[in-house]
Amino acid sequence: MTVEKKVWIFSGALSLVLTVVLFKLWIALNHFEGDPTQLPDQSAVDRYLSSLDNAPAYRVKTGVFIKSFSFVGASDIHVTGYVWQHYKTGTHDAIKPGPEEAGFLLPEAVDVGNGVIHEAYRMPEKGGELIGWYFEQTLRQSFDYTSYPFDHKTVWVRFWPGRFDVNVALVPDLAAYPATGPDDIFGIDNRIVMGTWERENTYFDYKLSDLDTTLGIGQNEFQTNLPELHYNFVIKRNFANAFVVHMIPLIVVTMLLFGAVMTVTRKPSLVERHDFSTSSVIGTCSVLFFVILLAHVQLREGFAGSPVIYMESFFFLMYFMLLVVSVNTYLFASESVPSLWIIHYKDNLIPKAAFWPFVLICMVAITAYNLSLKADPAQNTAPESAREIG
Repeated sequence: MTVEKKVWIFSGALSLVLTVVLFKLWIALNHFEGDPTQLPDQSAVDRYLSSLDNAPAYRVKTGVFIKSFSFVGASDIHVTGYVWQHYKTGTHDAIKPGPEEAGFLLPEAVDVGNGVIHEAYRMPEKGGELIGWYFEQTLRQSFDYTSYPFDHKTVWVRFWPGRFDVNVALVPDLAAYPATGPDDIFGIDNRIVMGTWERENTYFDYKLSDLDTTLGIGQNEFQTNLPELHYNFVIKRNFANAFVVHMIPLIVVTMLLFGAVMTVTRKPSLVERHDFSTSSVIGTCSVLFFVILLAHVQLREGFAGSPVIYMESFFFLMYFMLLVVSVNTYLFASESVPSLWIIHYKDNLIPKAAFWPFVLICMVAITAYNLSLKADPAQNTAPESAREIG
């Protein structure tokens, strides 16, 4: 077996192993880890509220059902649905809202004037009254797009009680749903149109408010440490759409670049057959550079103001590869540096055989780094001003 054949067998085997590793890392990057703060049952709710320094004077069972949602910007979500609350006679008489009132507030609503919160039904039930409201609101939140196209979004509806002068805690009405376990999806319409997204998980949890103010109600310190009820629904991006739009062009360009590398030779028969010249390879690299640049600009316009996203790293890799191929071709053809045996050895064999392993090693390293960022969210900063693309 010739040296050339051994080198190509090693290159192919290494490329195959790296491809398998890359796919496994993609699977891991696309996996969503459940939030440990979620409240799957009533006992978890009771444990959390009993651990507070300031125990609430009232607990109002509150449920939510999402009918539709849509992204209207990188930080704005338009949500419609129903919210209901249970008020017990004798217990909640002092805080029960009237016909023109709501028993909750949505503090992240940004278009209150055009938003809708109106009473949809009010009916008696055993021991009290059930009140339901229909709402349409645009909620402002910050999202992290750095893992695109493997990013997950946790969209939440954040609730405040409708009264500030008393200590009220909204508690999830878990009995209103068929199942509320860690892996159950509830509180969202099964027929909701998701577009390029897929439902991943839903859950309730609490987050303590960080208002750093009593809102002028000096005697009510409960407001500075308010347990805010959050209904969260986790969605993940449909990878196929982003793969077709961005990854396939990158793969095609990489294959064309590899074809240009394979034409580099000093053998007279191959030079004539491939019509090889330094200018032809560098010209091919120039054309591919503009193709990659236009695709990169299109991607970057979709995330203006965002840090470098995962897929964008592959464009930087391709810029580097275009430069490396051009330099390699020039040095090989000019024979200006004979001491660079790694370029001249056996008709540029090592750069040719190392092309795919090097590209795949870089892709694996980039993916592993992004996976480490996902495991440690503190290293990430959520972009505030990116315009999200599908």
